[in-house]
Amino acid sequence: MNPILSIKNLQAHFHTRRGVVKAVNGISYDLFPGETLAVVGESGSGKSVSQLSYLRLLASPPLKIPGGQVFYRDKDLLKLSDAELRKIRGDKITMIFQEPMTSLNPYLTVGAQLIEPLVIHRKKAKSEAWQAATAALERVGISNASNAMKAYPHEFSGGMRQRVMIAMALTTEPEVLIADEPTTALDVTVQAQILDLLKSIQKENKMALLLITHDLGVVANIAHKVVVMYAGRVFEKGSVDDIFYRSEHPYTQALLKSTPRVDRDDKILPAISGNTPDLIQIGSGCPFYERCSYRTDLCQAEFPQVRLGLKGHERYCHVEKVSS
Repeated sequence: MNPILSIKNLQAHFHTRRGVVKAVNGISYDLFPGETLAVVGESGSGKSVSQLSYLRLLASPPLKIPGGQVFYRDKDLLKLSDAELRKIRGDKITMIFQEPMTSLNPYLTVGAQLIEPLVIHRKKAKSEAWQAATAALERVGISNASNAMKAYPHEFSGGMRQRVMIAMALTTEPEVLIADEPTTALDVTVQAQILDLLKSIQKENKMALLLITHDLGVVANIAHKVVVMYAGRVFEKGSVDDIFYRSEHPYTQALLKSTPRVDRDDKILPAISGNTPDLIQIGSGCPFYERCSYRTDLCQAEFPQVRLGLKGHERYCHVEKVSS
């Protein structure tokens, strides 16, 4: 099976007065049809920027993409014109943004915003698009959807706004859905409802789901594969079992140890010592060098080549064996 989305050596840099911020520094991974791929890591690791950059949803300048390829099926998105990309973005590839209140236009009703993808991409009449958008709201669990279509975003709770964003992303029945922290700032009950909703719609539409999150509990519940990012780099990737039970990278292991678990009686969770590196000053070595207890001189000199494990498990680390 061929991947529906393939990212190859993608770089995304911001040119600022202080210097060049290497927010994404050569990442590669594939997303297959019907699969859920979780991209995890600390804030600032490049999870969101990597997706927003190739979709051209960030201002350029200051953003520049000095290298890489991003294939949607057989099309390199980085080589498409703006008009060609717009035919795919919002139609075949859609995105649920991290904060729905800042993504929804406060001056327009929910209905006016929901019908826009259908009018633009599906060429539907407004009356037909209105009916389809109302059905989409009902599908994501919003009661009295006909009245909700006439309401404004500020009239909805956080969970309802998140459902509106999901409905908007799914109206065109995309092949790839990018969900950027879809459960952030939601209470546990609503989080579970949103995740169940995403899983059921994915199964129904057989779409590929790329989930951006720092919540490893969410990953364990929904993902098939995991990509671990740090300082604009991919450090480890593999199946959920590979990452949770057979992790071989010091950073991944540190993340797992700092995550609360019901099967452990941790009174104090261990934190990762040190600070994330300045992405302007970042060198050619491993960016986790200063915080890693396994570091060697070679780690400071150059970023490691990939070490291949079983069944597609990959890690980027100079250390041959890392104890869990």
